[in-house]
Amino acid sequence: MPLSTAPSDTRKEGVSFSTPSRTQIAGIGGHEIQIQYRTLSLHVDSVVDSKQKAIDVQTAADPASALRQIDVHRLSIDEVYTRFSTSPTLGLENDAVERRSKAGKNVISSPPTQYWKKGLNYVFGGFNFLMWIAFVVTVLSYEPLGAPDPSAFNLGVAVLLFLVIVVSSTFYALVDWHASRIMNSIKTLIAEEASVIRNGEHQTISAKDLVVGDLVTLSMGDRVPADLRLVQVSNDVRFDRSLLTGESDMIPGTLDFTSHNALETRNLALTSTFVVQGSCTGVVFAIGDKTVMGRIVAMSGKNKLALTTVQREIWYFTKIISTLALGLFCVALIVWAAWLRKSFPGFETASEAIVNSIGCLTAFVPQGLPVCVALSLTIVAKRMAKRNVLVKNLATIETLGCMSVLCSDKTGTLTVGKMSVQNVAFVDAEFGVQDIKERFSAEGASPAPAGFKALHMVARLCNGAKFDSATAHLPIEERQVKGDATDTAVLRFAEELSIPSLAVKSASLLDGFEKFFEIPFNSKNKWMLSAVRRREAPEAKTDEANTWMLVKGAPDVLARKCTDIMNADGSVTPLTPALRSEISALQERWSSEGQRVLALCRRSLDNLGIEPDMSANELEELIHLQMRGLTLVGLVGIRDPPRPDVAGAVRTIRRAGVRVFMVTGDFKLTAVAIARQVGIITQEKVDTLQDLRSTASAKRFLNVKSSFIKPAEADGDRALVLTGDDLETLEDADWNAVVGGYTEIVFARTTPEQKLRIVENTKARGDNTVAVTGDGVNDAPALKASDIGVAMGSGSDVAKEAAAMILLNNDFTSIVVAIEMGRLVFDNLKKVIIYLMPAGSYSEFIPVFCNTFLGMQLALSSYLQVCFCITNDVVMSISLMYEKPEADLMLRKPRNARTDRLTNWQFFVQVYLFIGLMMWPSALSMWFLYMKQQGLGFYDVILVYNKWTDGFKGYSLDQLTHFVNVGQCIYYVTLVFMQYGGLLAVRNRRVSILQSNPLWGPRRNLVVPVGMVATALIAIVNLYGPGLQKVFDTTPIPGMFWGIPFAFALGILTMDEIRKLLVRTYPNSVVAKMAW
Repeated sequence: MPLSTAPSDTRKEGVSFSTPSRTQIAGIGGHEIQIQYRTLSLHVDSVVDSKQKAIDVQTAADPASALRQIDVHRLSIDEVYTRFSTSPTLGLENDAVERRSKAGKNVISSPPTQYWKKGLNYVFGGFNFLMWIAFVVTVLSYEPLGAPDPSAFNLGVAVLLFLVIVVSSTFYALVDWHASRIMNSIKTLIAEEASVIRNGEHQTISAKDLVVGDLVTLSMGDRVPADLRLVQVSNDVRFDRSLLTGESDMIPGTLDFTSHNALETRNLALTSTFVVQGSCTGVVFAIGDKTVMGRIVAMSGKNKLALTTVQREIWYFTKIISTLALGLFCVALIVWAAWLRKSFPGFETASEAIVNSIGCLTAFVPQGLPVCVALSLTIVAKRMAKRNVLVKNLATIETLGCMSVLCSDKTGTLTVGKMSVQNVAFVDAEFGVQDIKERFSAEGASPAPAGFKALHMVARLCNGAKFDSATAHLPIEERQVKGDATDTAVLRFAEELSIPSLAVKSASLLDGFEKFFEIPFNSKNKWMLSAVRRREAPEAKTDEANTWMLVKGAPDVLARKCTDIMNADGSVTPLTPALRSEISALQERWSSEGQRVLALCRRSLDNLGIEPDMSANELEELIHLQMRGLTLVGLVGIRDPPRPDVAGAVRTIRRAGVRVFMVTGDFKLTAVAIARQVGIITQEKVDTLQDLRSTASAKRFLNVKSSFIKPAEADGDRALVLTGDDLETLEDADWNAVVGGYTEIVFARTTPEQKLRIVENTKARGDNTVAVTGDGVNDAPALKASDIGVAMGSGSDVAKEAAAMILLNNDFTSIVVAIEMGRLVFDNLKKVIIYLMPAGSYSEFIPVFCNTFLGMQLALSSYLQVCFCITNDVVMSISLMYEKPEADLMLRKPRNARTDRLTNWQFFVQVYLFIGLMMWPSALSMWFLYMKQQGLGFYDVILVYNKWTDGFKGYSLDQLTHFVNVGQCIYYVTLVFMQYGGLLAVRNRRVSILQSNPLWGPRRNLVVPVGMVATALIAIVNLYGPGLQKVFDTTPIPGMFWGIPFAFALGILTMDEIRKLLVRTYPNSVVAKMAW
């Protein structure tokens, strides 16, 4: 059972030593090392079944498995020398060094940098590879296929396509920027020199020349050059492992192992840590990549970049569209080569055929989508930042909307985090804190029970919190305290407690005793220990001991170590089973009221013979052996009230279909009481492990696919409480029943290791997207393992590094904002794509289809296709990114990130069979109307193939070309203004525009009219810009064709309003089932 620290006052004055700066390890993602170290430590510690052990033996690639096999710390010192064939006085001989040096240098390999892969992904990923195909063939159609008279139009289209690629690549890089960070330099993690004993001589060598078996000597200020098994240590040797653990406490070095876990034992010195005090000697048992640091570095390099939900959806959509586009491009070329070229010679040259076929690529691909995605995520991230929610990776925002389970801490997250002692109890008396002040604190007050003196002593001296000296002049309640919330509450209580009749006063107590040993509280032990002694022997003879062991912690843990109990009058009696029952009943009563209960215990150390010069290691071992026979002095009840707005936030989150689990280290009744107060538990009956295993639900999920293990709506809400001890006994079938059968769960008395296990088992079932809150270093593995790690702004740097989101103001209600914004991103992104596709894809493809297969001139040029996608559509779609949430957004079930796609069949119905089916006929009718005005009827335009040449219907080729140029601009302008109707239609999924117009009311969005004006201006520039007219053959159009498209836009909006009305009126109709 490893302990975490030794007395802070054993540190020598005037000692200075160097530690790696944050920038030195920034290349590994800042705190990535600490996160990986903590995760490995938990996995090494974890209890695995025999099957898992068998798998571990076979899976050498598993870092936790490899570390689990390290046993050098469990060997005796003589066995260490024997295993590594080295001598305690001579070290290694030269021949041995030469042989072992062939195994490699003591150098940690940098993970292979793959910037080139990232760059290629940005440049060729997504739709860009189609744009590259279009770019290359367009260039070829200019030269050499365009010879002898290459068209400037083709070159202009090629330049425009290249600009599209540049813009898209930039935005792909922007979205992915935070996804992963590669190590810049490893050399700062390794010591440059090492002091060794070889051939009986002390030598200073380059650290990279160390070999396994070398005898290394270390002194204060040295960096450990390799992984060492300590074989000699000074009494005061201390290590700084903060680079690995993220914790600043000094770790003492020992000769005997203190934990079976190689990462936690104290008789190993690990690479890159520092000796901050004392000296030691160790035998090298691992070098380079085989060291713990080497394995962590390798893990950080091998971690594959997992796509976020929004990236997966975009990639899924990209595959569908790209397959269609590439297929149609190939079909168009094949049709030209196999049929048109032979049957209609002169209809299209090779250059023209390629450029027109490129329309299949440019038409089907919404080139503006990457830009829209990046802008949408950025806009929402800024909104969240205004609500004090910091999202570290833009692409993870949408994942928040998929959240189906939230595992929340209690203290400081659900509760205020400002604890105060409410009650004090001895076995035979109970007091309220205010009652104590009124009855015993005033001068001349009635005598207080003598037990208060011992209780005050434990509360004040066994405490990890300290007052900030800068605020010492302020009243106790206003002073700043450094320490956790529990210790702070006990410290304030003890400092305020003044009982003249017993001479109880903190100042005199602190003057009379000194602390010479301490074990801080940790989440595994669940207690804190201090050893104190009197500074001077009392003048008058007294029965009071001079040296005390004081312990404060969880009553259910410490009660097992107690043999006696103190009465209120100070007398001590044996702790009988009946008294244990009374204490347990009191703890349960206070806990059920939402109080955290602490036991205060002590025992005399006078007869142990503790010597002043005893080493810290000897002292620690001695005190551990004496951690028994304690006297239970009393109990204190601490109240940490729930945050006033948490209950409402929990209700909102649960209405949104998200299950909220509480994961806490508190006693189960305290946890359940707080869970009831905040609405996590609403059921009267709360099941336990026994209930879980005795119900039918325990067998309900036998042979059921993991994705189907989830609560059924018909079952209603069921509540469950499990303790850390319960979790240790759970098997797969039990976890199935837990995750699949309960909507309200409290996990109490849990450790960080168990929190990680909760996350992993919940993620593995029911297609859950799991969010976890945490603030401590030990929370980092769970935060990292979850789909969405949520760190508190006041939390540790390591926790913030592991998290995907940080609540800067520690406000639980910000999670509601995060869920809503995540859903809004997906909602708005879907709206953007539904807006882009009918005009920017479907309606652009129809002219290409008519040209290739129906022998009609191209009704929309390649330039206008691309320009429409990356300018007009993007400008208009920006307004959709500013849309506010719809009224029912937080009433919908969470999206299943693994099955609910961004583009489902309802999406394609809306795009291709509804909006698109109104747009392209309207735009094409404008083309035919203009041609009719020029005397060219329907059959004079379609199926003409190679007849469209000089003299056709009495027109010269220049006249016919002008007709086509004007017709193309008319088609373009029609699409531009029809998109007004498409935009207004897509703003709402169900609600009428009459209740949610963009100009006023709750859904006001003034970006909409701004976007409409901007897209009209772009159209004017395209048609009237002299440079564009010269290169791309754009031209002004008759005035009537600027007005008619507004009628089409109104028609599209009206039809969609009718569709929404039918959906609202008949929610079970076919129309409603087809609604997107």
